[in-house]
Amino acid sequence: MQAIPRYQPTFAERYPVPFFVALLDFFIVLVAGFLAHYYRFGNLDMGGRYNNATVLTAIVVVLCLGVGGVYGSQRGYAFLRQFSVLLAGWLAAAGIMLSITFFLKVSENYSRIWFSSMLVTGGGLSLLLRVMVFLLLRRLRASGMNLKTVLLVDSGGSSASQLSSGKNLDEYGFKVIHSVPFNLDEDWLQSLVAKVDELGVHEVWLCLPLSEGGGIRSIMYALRHHTVAVRFIPEWDDIPLLNHKVSHIAGFYSLDLSCSPMDGPPRLLKRLEDLVLGVVISLLIAPVCLLIAIAIKLTSAGPVLFKQYRTGINGKSFKVYKFRSMVVHRESAGSVTQATKNDTRITRVGAFLRRTSLDELPQFFNVLQGRMSIVGPRPHALSHNEYYKDLVESYMQRHKVKPGITGWAQVSGYRGETDTLEKMQKRVEYDLWYIDNWSLWLDLKIIFMTIFKGFINKNAY
Repeated sequence: MQAIPRYQPTFAERYPVPFFVALLDFFIVLVAGFLAHYYRFGNLDMGGRYNNATVLTAIVVVLCLGVGGVYGSQRGYAFLRQFSVLLAGWLAAAGIMLSITFFLKVSENYSRIWFSSMLVTGGGLSLLLRVMVFLLLRRLRASGMNLKTVLLVDSGGSSASQLSSGKNLDEYGFKVIHSVPFNLDEDWLQSLVAKVDELGVHEVWLCLPLSEGGGIRSIMYALRHHTVAVRFIPEWDDIPLLNHKVSHIAGFYSLDLSCSPMDGPPRLLKRLEDLVLGVVISLLIAPVCLLIAIAIKLTSAGPVLFKQYRTGINGKSFKVYKFRSMVVHRESAGSVTQATKNDTRITRVGAFLRRTSLDELPQFFNVLQGRMSIVGPRPHALSHNEYYKDLVESYMQRHKVKPGITGWAQVSGYRGETDTLEKMQKRVEYDLWYIDNWSLWLDLKIIFMTIFKGFINKNAY
């Protein structure tokens, strides 16, 4: 009878790397405590209470980093993501330590300079450790080491094409060594299993559309006797997506296909941006608004402001404010006629206001009200929404965020009259790109571009 080989665990299996990394972080905090003490008091002879505080801080830091997932596998993650998780762990540890000293009423017994210096030094050394490991791994992986091999099941989508190219994939710790065109039949499944055995790959990646759910089940069944890791990477080519990600909802994992990015902290940050910049800009433009109001009143009869209902966030209507640029006239019920070249309804002052976009300055009041944002998709008339929502795919998704005074479409050249379906499609395309890629820096970039090239509109009538 043939003897069954005895399993011998490797060193990494006996002593997991995360265990040593946690010990290093613990040691880093201890070193940081001594260095901070030397910086504050000029000696390394820490008293009992400082020793105790340093050890407690080290324990709290390691626990916070562990809960945050810092000690889990970082393979497949960008370094920026690793940095953000590390920063969040250190900030959480700082908050816990401050809370402890507050509730125990012992904060006056410790130097604030010492505590701050320990956190900054410890956090910096902890980050330096990760940078060194990241650079070392990148060098090893560039030479073909420390890579997990992958067999790719390719259905012909863009995701499979990008992964097959191998571009930057080794930096994440993976290497696609074989690609199999998807063709679901019994012979194909047997050849797939044989290829997995032949190549001895670590993982199988299924780049398939959601419609191939039955195929995924068949592949999983065919590989049921293998311990190879199987990952499903959906092909989204046939589905318009907006801020897609994986969420944890009611105890279940959810593939979010079309969601607004303005939720939680981003929503607060966006509102803070609008309030701060809105107040500053409103104060700066107040004299200009006063002069425009006087000019409108002196040159044509009617109110200074033009009010019209537009569609806002989540499809809710609101009144948008603009300086009146046309003579007072009556539209037929339920219709809005866009201004055209040589439109007789536009006043002389109004033509200048529309050409320079100064007619939209009162919308900063809408921003302060919270109904609009400084940057976002431009609000369209209600009748235009009803007309275009069935003609332009994903048109109504632009209302998942607040409409803006300026936007990515406007600074990219898609502003003014949308007299053709193609123009509206391009505007919506740019609006959805903005929503999908929103960041504070993108907003500031758009505002900067608006100042230098977004006000003058040669196509305005």
